[in-house]
Amino acid sequence: MALTVNGLDQLKSLAGTDLGTSLWLEVTQDRVDLFAEATDDHQWIHTDPGRAASGPFGAPIAHGYLTLSLFIPFFTELLEVEGVATKVNYGLNKVRFPAPVKVGSRIRLAARLAEVEEVPGGLQITVNGTIEIDGQAKPAAVLQSVSRFYA
Repeated sequence: MALTVNGLDQLKSLAGTDLGTSLWLEVTQDRVDLFAEATDDHQWIHTDPGRAASGPFGAPIAHGYLTLSLFIPFFTELLEVEGVATKVNYGLNKVRFPAPVKVGSRIRLAARLAEVEEVPGGLQITVNGTIEIDGQAKPAAVLQSVSRFYA
């Protein structure tokens, strides 16, 4: 369940807050195939389960950028900001993909609101996120996301 804040002042007060973890999401072959269609990235390690079974990971794996793209839906499970006019994905400071996500694996986001800064007309937040793989020591992704919220 998301932590809900109303307005920029309440958001500002959350600097340094651990936001917890999202729900687990199973990464299916259908999701991987749809991402391949959307991005025109049909590399066999993602889209050919038969060939991928004998490949370096022993199974098809999700695209790294598919895993990264799930940050936003995961994040909205953790923090809901109401009472603002606009929410903007401003970018990423860093991203790493330490471990592949095999099709059939479950992933989730663990996040911390690391920093809140004032910008003209609003606030900029920096979130440290880790996309975890159920049962795995290494995460699928480690990232630092930057978003802006305007009054």
